[in-house]
Amino acid sequence: MAKKNIPKVSFLEFLKHASNILKNPLPFHHNNFEKVGDTFRLIIGPGKSVIFSRDAYLAEYVLQKNQKNYTKSPIQTKDLVKYVGRGLLTAEGDHWKKQRKLIQPAFHKKQLTLLLDSIHNAILTELDKIETDKEIDIFPVFNDLAFQTVVKSLFSSAVGLKDIERLQYITEAAQKMLVRELRQPFLSLWFKYGGEIKKHTDLTDEARVILKKLVQERKESGKREEDLLDMLLDARYEDGNEMDEEQLIDEILILFTAGHETTSNALTFAAQLLARNPESQQLIFNEVQQAKKETHSLMEFIQACNYTKKVVEETMRLYPPAYFIDRINLEDDEFEGVQIPKGSNLLFSFYEIHKHKSHWEDPEKFSPERFSDSDPYLHTPFYAPFGAGPRKCIGNNFAMFEMILAVAEMVGKYEIEEKTTPIEILPLITLKPKNAILNFKKRV
Repeated sequence: MAKKNIPKVSFLEFLKHASNILKNPLPFHHNNFEKVGDTFRLIIGPGKSVIFSRDAYLAEYVLQKNQKNYTKSPIQTKDLVKYVGRGLLTAEGDHWKKQRKLIQPAFHKKQLTLLLDSIHNAILTELDKIETDKEIDIFPVFNDLAFQTVVKSLFSSAVGLKDIERLQYITEAAQKMLVRELRQPFLSLWFKYGGEIKKHTDLTDEARVILKKLVQERKESGKREEDLLDMLLDARYEDGNEMDEEQLIDEILILFTAGHETTSNALTFAAQLLARNPESQQLIFNEVQQAKKETHSLMEFIQACNYTKKVVEETMRLYPPAYFIDRINLEDDEFEGVQIPKGSNLLFSFYEIHKHKSHWEDPEKFSPERFSDSDPYLHTPFYAPFGAGPRKCIGNNFAMFEMILAVAEMVGKYEIEEKTTPIEILPLITLKPKNAILNFKKRV
């Protein structure tokens, strides 16, 4: 096969759009994809470049078919580590394999069934806090809902409000600090020597102290709650040993970080899309009313909310929380004649893949019906809201159950007033909503 060169976007072009890229890089990348093709090399400095791609088949090759030749970038394996430790999200190599094998059983559907009551109660409690008949920013409501869901799933009811509020503050502060580091690398020395990084790593140490106290209290109580903490404490490596305390705390911090922000983003986008598609609200409401009459357990209820599930899937197609996935290749590689030199930094835009005109009919349109009941692989490899391959998010079933329940209960309790203005986004580490102002009315 003839060798192909990856088209380049110049450093001058990068500098010309630098201020806009800082605010929102997605229009810049979209214009480059449209001009030069589905894969391009962006020059970001002398001898520095990043390969951006919206080629779904290249993404599938890197994340699945030849995944052994690719590793996560230092953003996750180094920068994030100082705030959350070496848990599943940040680990690599043999350490990651060992942890994944150990923790995977806790997230099997059968185990998650034990958590559904806790998840459901947390959702109902937070939805009751929605203020009606006035315009509100819905993101903080869903942010609290997603965090409370993770807390209750991990610790049942054994954690006090003060500890929850502190853990949420620390988790969110660490994420904001990491965004500042990534978006403002020219301030790295100031962050380091001005004390900003130390201030946030000290906060992380405080979170670890709180979590160690909660773990110790559980061990001393001798009481089983059948929650995620019990499952993690029960887990054993092949040699029969349990996780040591530091590793356990790393994994819990990862669950807080990965388990709440992406879900709160997706739920906020779902509410905004439903405000702009009142007919979908009505379909969900009808489905929920029917499901509540005909089902006898939360798992049956979730399975009966089929259209609601499609709404969640379509939301994550249009607004994937993990909108970029990065990898670096360990050795030289080639894909369909394109040479990928060792150490190349690749960024796959699932924001673009999910809207590619070659793979999706009317890609900008909100159309939950595009997700088939009969063929769950219909959109493979053009749809990957939870990633793909061995590193696919371990909590994907947990997140889907939570989001289906949250959307179903929200629409069952409230009608969202119709809105027609465009949805605003804020692309940070995850794709966040911006100005998610909605008006809720209590259903009679």
